[in-house]
Amino acid sequence: MNLNIGRIPFLVCAPFFHNFLTKEGDFPRFSFFDGSPQAHNDALKQNLIDLAPASSITYAQYPDQFLLSPKLCTSCRFEVQSVKLFSHKPLKELNFKNIHLTSQSATSVALLQVLLSLRFQMTPVYIRDRAYQAGLDDARLLIGDEALLETYARRFPYSFDLATLWEEWQHLPFVFGAWVINKKAMASEKKELLESFLDETEKSVALFRGDPKSALNIWLKQFPVDLPYSMIFSYYDSLDYSFTPERKESLQLFFDLCFQMNIIPNATKLTFV
Repeated sequence: MNLNIGRIPFLVCAPFFHNFLTKEGDFPRFSFFDGSPQAHNDALKQNLIDLAPASSITYAQYPDQFLLSPKLCTSCRFEVQSVKLFSHKPLKELNFKNIHLTSQSATSVALLQVLLSLRFQMTPVYIRDRAYQAGLDDARLLIGDEALLETYARRFPYSFDLATLWEEWQHLPFVFGAWVINKKAMASEKKELLESFLDETEKSVALFRGDPKSALNIWLKQFPVDLPYSMIFSYYDSLDYSFTPERKESLQLFFDLCFQMNIIPNATKLTFV
């Protein structure tokens, strides 16, 4: 029996996974499945995978089904760079305007809704059911490598980093991704594999921090991104993968606000492995 792991082929997740790419033979019982955060959110709900660094709100939507890793998350200090609202207008002119939403991450969509509604008292028109159209949409939310590439392309006169907007408001770093773990993976036949994987993932993050260039070269061979190294390394300077008490406080606050806005059905408390 293998441990089925959702892997996100975005730069943000390179620290989690780079060390497994050249050592597949060392971990024959770890099976990796590539997909976007939203794809893994769905796979977790359908019991197709055991764990993934998924959208943090997935846990809040189904807290009876999942647990969280107490040590690992995807967070940032002040700006994340890879979760941005790109706009043709200043932020305060987007009230009642079309904002096209990414289909790749539920957490980023929920964060945008919380920020615009509760911080800025705005009611835009959220577009979900069609592709982005420049002539119809005044702004678009992008995440991951798509957001980094759009920043590099500079096609929008305005962009707003959602982590920055959150920290200015709540004075806490935002947690975009958490290691969401299906409770079924805690069964005796998989528990040892799960614990081993989480330990190896912590080692992978530490190795990335110790030699980011070598680690990134390994990652980009399999998941290339057309960005200059200087921009990529600047991106990693803003990221943090430790699930500190401050970040747990921030995630709990986010869930409370989502419940207040009826984005999630129940008041959810964090529960860890």
